[in-house]
Amino acid sequence: MKILIAGGAGFLGSHLSERLLREGHDITVVDNLNTGKKDNIKHLFSYAKFSYLSADIQYIGVPNFVKTFDRIYNLACPASPPHYQLNPIYTMLTCVNGTNNLLKIAKWHGARFLQASTSEVYGDPEIHPQTEEYLGNVSCIGIRSCYDEGKRAAESLCFDYKRMHDIEIRVARIFNTYGPNMRPDDGRVVSNFICQALRGEPITIYGDGTQTRSFCYVDDMVSGLIAMMESNLTLANIGNPDEYEVRDMAEIIVKMCNSTSEVVFMPLPYDDPTKRKPDIFRMESIGWKPTTKLEQGLRQTINYFKGILK
Repeated sequence: MKILIAGGAGFLGSHLSERLLREGHDITVVDNLNTGKKDNIKHLFSYAKFSYLSADIQYIGVPNFVKTFDRIYNLACPASPPHYQLNPIYTMLTCVNGTNNLLKIAKWHGARFLQASTSEVYGDPEIHPQTEEYLGNVSCIGIRSCYDEGKRAAESLCFDYKRMHDIEIRVARIFNTYGPNMRPDDGRVVSNFICQALRGEPITIYGDGTQTRSFCYVDDMVSGLIAMMESNLTLANIGNPDEYEVRDMAEIIVKMCNSTSEVVFMPLPYDDPTKRKPDIFRMESIGWKPTTKLEQGLRQTINYFKGILK
């Protein structure tokens, strides 16, 4: 198939691009490298079926592409709080205008469209674990709202295009993902803790560390995205339902890094969710579930950071 991957030079997008290339598909990556890195995909340029367009999805349209696409994955948006809060207006418009532009391309080409949404649409959840039916507890005026509400708006656009134009849409609510190709300045739990541990710096935990997250290794997430794209599901959580307290994750990483770093506690940021765990029944119904054990995934991620922090 001919596949367009927006955000394909980012952490998750680069892994998806490589996997689909190895499966024999024709891949076009569009990325403005706002948070993605050319180094993530430089080895892909040797593939005859790989092409790259440096562009912002807020400003692209059908005339930008010669190819007709069968599948479009939209992974283009800053995804960690430090990055999406740096320019919240840009983040919101990437979610809304950028998604709208890609949906127009999908309509024109008759392509199936997968929107990378997020567990952040549930906000600080009042039910646990989170099912797709849960409507969320999100502040529309908080410092995280540019991302949370931006992704909710993008979901709405997808379903409106489905209703109005019969576009085949898939909305994947992605839970915390980790693995190689994360940025050292990513600002998320796993990358923060690993980089701090390897550098011998204090491990910074925000709040008392009892807040929980569910961590999915990137290979499992990529398999989930592809499985969902090729299924009949229109909306599904994708993540690992194994739940860890943040302070426990810090201890695990310090030990695996053989680090002497000490844990320090900082004030909890405003709107930071206290619990996060996906109900993955819908994905299990199509035969997908994560298989990578935490220690295995962390070892791969630690080795990656050891290589780039030299």
